[in-house]
Parts: sequence; C-alpha cells; structure tokens
Amino acid sequence: MTASPISLARAADLPRLFDVWHLSVRATHDFLADGDIVFLCPFVRDELARVTANQLLRVLRDADDVPYAFVCVEHAKIEMLFVHPDRRGSGAGRSLVRHAIVTLGATTVDVNEHNTQAHGFYQHLGFIVESRSGCDPFGKPFPILHLKLAENA
Repeated sequence: MTASPISLARAADLPRLFDVWHLSVRATHDFLADGDIVFLCPFVRDELARVTANQLLRVLRDADDVPYAFVCVEHAKIEMLFVHPDRRGSGAGRSLVRHAIVTLGATTVDVNEHNTQAHGFYQHLGFIVESRSGCDPFGKPFPILHLKLAENA
C-alpha cells in the first residue's frame, strides 16, 4: 500500500485524530488498563487541539481525505506517532518518521518501555536508548525509554 502525501492536520480532523489515537493505543498498549486510557483521554484531546492549532501535526490521509496516521514533532522530538490499526504494516509509520527526521528535524523520541513493538520499530529506524525514566510524565509507574537518533542513521 503506498502512503499518500503528508499534509498538515486541520481542526476538522480532531475527532478522527482522537479516534486514531484511541484505537491505536487499544491495539498496541496492552500494558495500560482501561482506567489508564480513560485518564489520558482529556490530555490527548487537549494536546491534539494544541498541536493542530500550532501546525505541528502531520497526517496521512486515505482516498476520502480521512486521516489514518499522524506524527507530531516539537523541539526536534517526535511527541506523537499513531497509525490506525487497520493501516499497521502499511509503511505509514515509517513514512511519517522519515518525514519527521528529514523534513522536521526530529532527533529524539520517548517510548513506553513496555511497548516493545514501538521500541523495536524505532530501533529499526536508527534510534538508540539514551536514558530511562522509571515513571511516565504523570508520575505513573510506566517506565519511559528516551531514544535518540544514532549518529550513523
């Protein structure tokens, strides 16, 4: 499946972007309980609105112009990368990360240590562990791996 051109997210995309996030998290973050996801929902909605308004969110869209994957880069860090579960394995994530590195200057990303698929994905794309935090940004016991792009990547 060929990825569509990468474009800026629009305010009208926000409900769909939240759905992509929610479905992606449900499919890939099996270490999170339902309550953890419910806790994150308002923060994610607010953050999606902020980064969209500030033109920091890039999306891939299907033939009907509906977003199915997105990436956010802020201060050279990939802050978000989510792909609709139906599009996993399509190259969407790889396309967005390459865009984030080449076009947006991304050099770092954080991943949940328990999300071994994401860690492996970023490793495959040239990221290495720089450090580790024992808790997530909310102080919850979900260790975070801080990755940086390797010099030779």
